[in-house]
Amino acid sequence: MIFRSMFKQPLSFFCFLLLFCADSVYADVPVIEIEIRDHLFYPAEIVVPANTKVKLLITNQDSTPEEFESYELNREKVINGNSKTVIFIGPLTPGEYPFFGEFSPRTAQGMLRVE
Repeated sequence: MIFRSMFKQPLSFFCFLLLFCADSVYADVPVIEIEIRDHLFYPAEIVVPANTKVKLLITNQDSTPEEFESYELNREKVINGNSKTVIFIGPLTPGEYPFFGEFSPRTAQGMLRVE
């Protein structure tokens, strides 16, 4: 009964369809977890498959913010202290893609290898 009345409204139906489809679009995306601790990335080296979209789940365990930055990946995002964020990358061609923490560039260094 609820669905029948919801589908009489085109906007409600569109929103329902959008939520349903969005869930299935990202269902097959591999998730890579990265932690920031003591101004370092763990793991510092990540290997991902070529030609595949990847979801980076980054958790900043430090109390201070850090910025995930990569010129090669064309990504930069501030992650507040004690919080998480998601960054989608790819699909990428094989190669090496360095990333770093802008607020701690000497210590927060990482490498994304695409094979």
